Amino acid sequence: MKRHQELLTAAIERDGEGQGALIARDLPTAREAFRSAADLYRQSWEEAPPRSYGRLVGMLKAVVLSGDDPGSAAEYARAALAEDPGAADSPTASYALALVALVEGDNGEAGRRAEAMRGGSEAFDRASAAIAALAARDRDRYVAAVGKIVCDFEERSAHLTGVAIADTALVLERLAAPRGMVAGVQSEVLPA
Repeated sequence: MKRHQELLTAAIERDGEGQGALIARDLPTAREAFRSAADLYRQSWEEAPPRSYGRLVGMLKAVVLSGDDPGSAAEYARAALAEDPGAADSPTASYALALVALVEGDNGEAGRRAEAMRGGSEAFDRASAAIAALAARDRDRYVAAVGKIVCDFEERSAHLTGVAIADTALVLERLAAPRGMVAGVQSEVLPA
């Protein structure tokens, strides 16, 4: 197995440990696991072949879930994608840049990047709708979009990390909090 794949596998494992700790309400363990996952996703990105943009998404999500200030991770991802000519037509790169824009408080850019995510997959379309609603500060639309994300995670029989948790919704809820727009959806896959 190539090093970038080993790093990605380790990142996903640490991400799962963080998610499991969140469910168990062991916040110190969750925080450390997410910090480690973010670092491993970043290392994996640096060693990966072109267009491995999901690693930047994973890094950003892990940093947000760690509770640390995501500013430096957002700056890193923005700089990495600014130099990448393949990022312009990638829904996954647009997802990373939409998260960056939300972290940085640039609602206009978040909305534009959310639109560029559309068509990547049904999951991307659901995330795009939630990000666009956050960017537009439309709480009703945001609550509905997060509800659809959570419903999708509830219906899945398999999860990337092996943990049944709506991590996309959790990340968006953390980014919604400073905007006063938390949806507050209740679900077994969405720990409080």
